[in-house]
Amino acid sequence: MKKQVLIIHGGDTYESYDDYLNLLKTIPVDMGFLKKGDGWKKNLQDDLGNDFEIFNPLMPSAWNMKYIEWKIWIERFFPFFKDGIVLMGNSLGGVFLAKYLSENDFPVRISQLYLIASPFDDESEEYLGELKLDDRISIIENKVNKIFIYHSKDDQVVSFGELEKYSKALPKAEKVIFEDRGHFKQEHFPEIVEKIKNN
Repeated sequence: MKKQVLIIHGGDTYESYDDYLNLLKTIPVDMGFLKKGDGWKKNLQDDLGNDFEIFNPLMPSAWNMKYIEWKIWIERFFPFFKDGIVLMGNSLGGVFLAKYLSENDFPVRISQLYLIASPFDDESEEYLGELKLDDRISIIENKVNKIFIYHSKDDQVVSFGELEKYSKALPKAEKVIFEDRGHFKQEHFPEIVEKIKNN
């Protein structure tokens, strides 16, 4: 039986609807916006191989993420999930998973949780609103076999200090620190591939 891996991509959230509309009017665009998927998330199926089944759903309103919308949407897929699933949250996807798992039961056993370049509560770079976390997320350690927190010291999107907040709230989690990976905008992620295969 194939091992399942669910990836929740990142996104943005805004304090007001007008701020969001201003983004749509002013963001620089190029051909990349017309192509589906990007980077290591797009290549993970090939990198992991045929023993894995990758789910990489397009989450609703990724440019102006609302927690309740993502919660409803991910719960629609629960009938497809099997015990031993691997959960991965990239950037805003990570804080979404942390919040969800701290407040809700998951329908199947989770073997691994990856929080990759995820904000915790720092709003200096991005408004988090209802996504801001606190130490109550420690309950996640009772719901997941292994937790991995990935961050790079030169991340320009999510402050490196967020890693320590996750580490304090989730002391059993394994920290994986890089010096020069930024916000992990790379085509392949061999370190995560190896970790998934060996855990």
